[in-house]
Amino acid sequence: MPGSRFAPRHIVAAALAATVAAVGVIAIGVWVTGGDDGDAFDGTIVLDEPGIYDEPIDAVNPDTSGLVLPDVPLEDAGGASVSLADYRGKPMVLNFWFSNCAPCAREVADFQAVHEELGDKVHIVGVNPFDTVDAMTRFADERGVTYDRLRDPERSFVNVIEVVAYPVTLFVDADGRILRQTGELNADELRAAIDELF
Repeated sequence: MPGSRFAPRHIVAAALAATVAAVGVIAIGVWVTGGDDGDAFDGTIVLDEPGIYDEPIDAVNPDTSGLVLPDVPLEDAGGASVSLADYRGKPMVLNFWFSNCAPCAREVADFQAVHEELGDKVHIVGVNPFDTVDAMTRFADERGVTYDRLRDPERSFVNVIEVVAYPVTLFVDADGRILRQTGELNADELRAAIDELF
């Protein structure tokens, strides 16, 4: 075509790529909102890279504040069963994440920094419902994570508390009651919540 930089096949390829990107954004919106339940979510998604949602996601998951942490077994990296009831007696920050979640990747280093500052005052525990043991371990090790990491390979725990968007953090008192639920946090927000709640 005169005056055009694209040959016809490049135009078709560009149109196809744009269509695939649009379908991906729609699919993410459906995944994040859980399909047809749009009451708690206004449909707004901010993308920082194609296919990766950022915020707002906090309102997508039902708020579990005030509930007792469910007694659903998790697994450690060796496959042994772990009960969160074993962590009772001390406050706990329970963070749900996975390696392909961009907001999760941003906050993990902050959780590690706060863990190092607090020592044994509060249990910080990461729970991964999607990754293999190797993927979980590699992702955490690359970011210097030393706090406990558990897996929910059948997604039994996250299904009980109805988590569909990540990351999610639960602040749990020494008796196992969930005091607060949040989405992505930075180190200052995490410190402030721990100081306020515990």
